[in-house]
Amino acid sequence: MQAKVLVNTLNMNHDEWLGSRTKGIGGSDAAAIAGLNPWKSPISVFLDKTGKADPVEDNERMRIGRDLEDYVAKRFEEATEMKVRRRNAILQHPKYDFMFANVDRLIVGKNEGLECKTTNSYAKSEWEEGIPLHYEIQCLHYMAVTGADAWWIACLIGNEKFVYKRIERDESAINHLINIEKEFWEDHVLANEMPAPDGSKDADGILREMYSSSDPGTVINLEGYEFELKIQRLDEIKGMINKLETEKKQMEQDIQLQMGENETALIGDRKITWKTSKSNRFDSKRFKMDHPEMYKDYINESVSRRFLIK
Repeated sequence: MQAKVLVNTLNMNHDEWLGSRTKGIGGSDAAAIAGLNPWKSPISVFLDKTGKADPVEDNERMRIGRDLEDYVAKRFEEATEMKVRRRNAILQHPKYDFMFANVDRLIVGKNEGLECKTTNSYAKSEWEEGIPLHYEIQCLHYMAVTGADAWWIACLIGNEKFVYKRIERDESAINHLINIEKEFWEDHVLANEMPAPDGSKDADGILREMYSSSDPGTVINLEGYEFELKIQRLDEIKGMINKLETEKKQMEQDIQLQMGENETALIGDRKITWKTSKSNRFDSKRFKMDHPEMYKDYINESVSRRFLIK
C-alpha cells in the first residue's frame, strides 16, 4: 500500500501547514479521538476540524520542539546506525482520504518511520514503563496511512536522557483505530455534530469558554429519563466521594495521632512528613475597612459560572 501525497510541505510556512492539517485526521489527533490523549479531548479535535477552534498561536515550547527534532533524529542515527530522511509532504491514506500523516522521518532502506519527541524530566517514569499510549497510537496511525511495517519513536527527556523504541505493525489495532477515526469523521466532522464530553480537563475548559456566562433568569427544562438517571448517578457518585474523603481523612488522622510532634514518620519504604510551615497572607477584609476608596481601585471583576445541583 502506497500513501498518496496530499500536499508538498517543503516551502510551506507554519500557518499554511496548520491550515492543511485541519482538513483531515493527523497522528496527533488519533489518540484524542480514541479518548486516550491526556491533554486533548475529542471535542477539541472536532472544533479544530470544523473550523470552530481559535487559531493555534506558535509559542516558544512549540518552536523548541521543532528545532530539537533534528537533534533527536541525529541521535537516533548514532544510536541505531540507521539512516533517516525527511518526507516533506502531508501524506494521505489511499482509501480513507480523511487520514493524514505528516511524518518526522522515514528510515532509509526500510519500510519504517521515525517519530521524534522531546519532553520534560517529569515524564521520565512514563518512558521507563514503555511507550506512552497516546504516542503509540500516533505511530499506529502513521503505519495505517503509510503501510509501514514498523515505526520507531525516539525521545529526548529533559535534555538529560535519550530513549528510542520500536513499534511493530499490529493489523488488529490498526483496523480498530481506522474504525474509530472513520466513525468520528463521518458521525461528527461531516455531520457537524459535536461529540459528547469525555470528563477531561480539556473538555471542561472548552465548555466553560463556549458558555462563559449565563442569561439571567432563563430556565430550560431538561426532560427525559436520561437526565433523571444522570442526576441519580451524580448523587451516588457524590455520596461515594464523601465517604472515601472521610475514610481518607480518618487514615491521615490516625497516623498524625501516632506522629505527635515528630516531623517525619517511616512506614516500610514510605516516608511521611508533617512539617510546620509559615505563610504571610494579605488581609483583604481589613484593608477594605481601613482603605475603602483605595480598595476599589484594586478590584478586578471576574466572570465565572458555578455549577450547582440542589
